[in-house]
Amino acid sequence: MNFSLEHFGLPARDPVALKNWYVNVLGAEVRFDNGQTPPMFLLSLAGGMMIEIYAGDFALQETANNKLNGWRHAALRVDSLERAKAELEQRGVRFSEDIKPAGGGGRVLFFQDAEGNLLHLVERSADSPVR
Repeated sequence: MNFSLEHFGLPARDPVALKNWYVNVLGAEVRFDNGQTPPMFLLSLAGGMMIEIYAGDFALQETANNKLNGWRHAALRVDSLERAKAELEQRGVRFSEDIKPAGGGGRVLFFQDAEGNLLHLVERSADSPVR
């Protein structure tokens, strides 16, 4: 039996607005729209990873805290942190932290989506064991 990650679920205060953010800022493609109220979307990112966005019941301020237990961030691999950062800044993303070393080799840069969910860019070094 082989297991692979197909998608992760992302409950949202405003599913339509969050879907639009992922489409406009990260270039996600809408693969499925349930066409109902409340809405639910399956979006795909380059590389095939999908995000299911649906209506949530409540939010916690601690969501953006990377030390909060549970799934805490999504990592987006890029070839160049500097180029990706510059492109995302042109699309309105604000970065509040500096580039840091990545576990497994390379560098990371954290940011948040429109609802405060934590993401980061990861650039792997040539000698990284997870390249």
